[in-house]
Amino acid sequence: MKNELKFSRRDFVKLSTNLLLGLGGLFGLGILAHFLNYRTEPDAPGEFDLGDPSLYPTGSRTIRVDIPAVIDNRAGVISAHALTCTHLGCTVEEYEGGFACPCHGSRFDQQGEVVKGPAQRTLRKLRVEVQEDNTLKLFMDRGRQ
Repeated sequence: MKNELKFSRRDFVKLSTNLLLGLGGLFGLGILAHFLNYRTEPDAPGEFDLGDPSLYPTGSRTIRVDIPAVIDNRAGVISAHALTCTHLGCTVEEYEGGFACPCHGSRFDQQGEVVKGPAQRTLRKLRVEVQEDNTLKLFMDRGRQ
């Protein structure tokens, strides 16, 4: 008696179908993982050169849409706030008395405090430092609020 392994056409079709379904599932999971990790925009730089401090005279408020941030000079102290809404990340716009989010209606006062929701947190404060060459540099400090 011979021990012959019989492999019918039905077995072949079943094995091929399972193999193709398994490969298709793995391929689909790979595409899903890529989709979930996709970044629509590259990471923004974490530092910006603001130039000479004389560009920001005492009592001034300068909107920098390229950052986006607002730079204030109050009594010789230069500070900055991000113009990114703390609700869902839209760029807020200046309006009388503060800033407004065009996406969902949040409003912030001149100091970045929430006046009207849905935002719950103040606009993020940014660090401004005077460099050795007497120029200003703004730091985004990712992860800090």
